[in-house]
Amino acid sequence: MRAQIISIGNELLIGDTVNTNASWMGQFLNELGVDVQRVHTISDDKQIISNTIRQCLQESDLVITTGGLGPTHDDITKTTIAELFGVEMRQDEEVLIYIKELFASRNIPFSASNAWQAMVPENCEVLFNKAGTAPGMWFHEQDCFLAVLPGVPYEMKYLMKRRVASKLREHAKDIGYIHTKYLKTAGIGESTLSDQILGDLSEYLNDQVSLAFLPSFGQVTLRITGKGVSKEEAVSNTEALIALIREKAGKYIYGDDKEHSLSERVGEILMDQKKTISTAESCTGGLIASTITDIAGSSAYMLGGVVSYANEVKVQELGVSENDLEEDGAVSKKVALQMARGVAEKLGSDIGISTTGIAGPGGGTPEKPVGTVWIGFYSKEQHFAVKALLTKDRLVNKQRTTIMALEIIRRMLLGIDELPYALTKEMA
Repeated sequence: MRAQIISIGNELLIGDTVNTNASWMGQFLNELGVDVQRVHTISDDKQIISNTIRQCLQESDLVITTGGLGPTHDDITKTTIAELFGVEMRQDEEVLIYIKELFASRNIPFSASNAWQAMVPENCEVLFNKAGTAPGMWFHEQDCFLAVLPGVPYEMKYLMKRRVASKLREHAKDIGYIHTKYLKTAGIGESTLSDQILGDLSEYLNDQVSLAFLPSFGQVTLRITGKGVSKEEAVSNTEALIALIREKAGKYIYGDDKEHSLSERVGEILMDQKKTISTAESCTGGLIASTITDIAGSSAYMLGGVVSYANEVKVQELGVSENDLEEDGAVSKKVALQMARGVAEKLGSDIGISTTGIAGPGGGTPEKPVGTVWIGFYSKEQHFAVKALLTKDRLVNKQRTTIMALEIIRRMLLGIDELPYALTKEMA
């Protein structure tokens, strides 16, 4: 089934609102076995809306629009569609009663603009929306299905899950199935992973199996997609490729679910090993601690942290040598080592992790350019620091340093001696 998505709204075009709906729907439809071929973002203009829907109906099996179903004057999607199909508007009594009861329960006055939301083109089937006041609409015109949905994300998702998905299964029984598996890696570049670790995978890839590399901030997610006439066949078609990837790249893989974060995996290992951790952060400004504590239950292994941005705090709270600060500077191996050990000893944790660097965009020197970062690691078994050269973007450097530090922790806990991005341990 070929599909196109139309996102309607001036706010999307000028950047007032980020179009998250299209990406979510693309993934949702893909998992249903629908091939999304194009996404349109258009303005609240009657002619543009009409022309775009008409073109998509001619090219696709399924068209989904979002936006323009509210009660205000700029919400013109449904009247435009009625004109496109040459039909009148009708009032849906069930929707009208629901809206009135909803407003009464919230003690909100009911107005004519609210009643307008119960008006729909007469040739549509109403997709009842219990997540809001604007109903969705389902059309079968010109050998194509058209779903018209609200632009509010949680309303759109409700209708996609509760109404549209069942409609697709009902009307397109041969839609097929798609199974998607995500394998998440960290500490290795996309090209290195592809060329040197995985190698040529062409014999595993065909019309039924595909592989995509999705890089982001020091991580690469592998998306393996299988198609089949049944769910079981779609899953089966991916198994050989997944097994090969695990065999070749197993030590780089930290998760097998799209939402599984690196900090969550580190927490799981710390829990399993009954170990604790603390952080000493300068250039990351507490981001490592924040990322670790994003996970529910992290108090079982995260003892605390020190954001030692000023040299005085490094000395007073972490025991960093004033002489080393003067001679080598805050961004140095010696300071990173002392920060990691200092916070572990101060808070009594099994592991201490530290960061000190020049995040940018200013402050660099020829000897220590912007993006120079030292990460320190301390445990009873190992005490070392690593040096990385990152970018000139401050926020990117904070993110990448955080991911790098978490991946170092993961590998050390699991006994994987190889460091992320082939960094070299510089021992204490």
